[in-house]
Amino acid sequence: MALKNPAEIIDSAIAVGLAKSSLSISRTTALSILAGAFIALGGILSLVIGYGFPEITAGNPGLQKLLAGLVFPVGLVLVVTQGAELFTGNNAVLIPGYMANTISAGNLLRNWVIVWVGNFIGALAVTLLLVFWSGLTEPEPYHSAIIKIAETKTSLPIGTMFLRGIGANWCVCLAVWMAMAGKTLCDKIAGCWLPVFAFVALGYEHCIANMFFIPAGMLEGAQVDMASLWVNLIVVTAGNIVGGALLVGCVSTCLHKKN
Repeated sequence: MALKNPAEIIDSAIAVGLAKSSLSISRTTALSILAGAFIALGGILSLVIGYGFPEITAGNPGLQKLLAGLVFPVGLVLVVTQGAELFTGNNAVLIPGYMANTISAGNLLRNWVIVWVGNFIGALAVTLLLVFWSGLTEPEPYHSAIIKIAETKTSLPIGTMFLRGIGANWCVCLAVWMAMAGKTLCDKIAGCWLPVFAFVALGYEHCIANMFFIPAGMLEGAQVDMASLWVNLIVVTAGNIVGGALLVGCVSTCLHKKN
């Protein structure tokens, strides 16, 4: 079967967004915790694979980015195929419905807030239970790598965080758009994989991924305080909203949806 065209993707987004905004708070929370856990799973996998060959990647920084980027998208694939609620994806998915007046501003914001909090809970649960307490980041080179990642992310200038947040969710929401265009599981996997690989390899900032990377580094002893964590998450979240809601949701709807 042929892939959906851009106008059909907008129609799908309107239907999906309406369904998402109509979910009960308890169901939205549960599905958002699941999504945060999936993204954290992709995060630890990208750490283990991306930093697991230090002898090879030490002189080839692009290779480390390549390896991390190849495996991180498993998180979004799980989100899309399991119907979980991801804040960054919802930044774009709910916008066509809002512009078509099928979703109110209140319901849109309610969804974003609940899903953001739920994603944080899910990411922290995996970070603590399945990464730190299970000892995945205790041995080298993972111990030093996760500390460096956390310290690097939180030491970026605020403007850089914001712009990299725009880039990350532009890619992530394009991945969601491509997945909605697909008819088969392979279509959806390919749609998720390519743009997310691009954002990871380029070093952009994704707030839900950072809910894993920064706390994981802090647990291993990174010199990062709570204020620095929150500054990163808030600024990157703002950038993610611009990248997803404006550059994908709004732009696509304006270009491809009549009236």
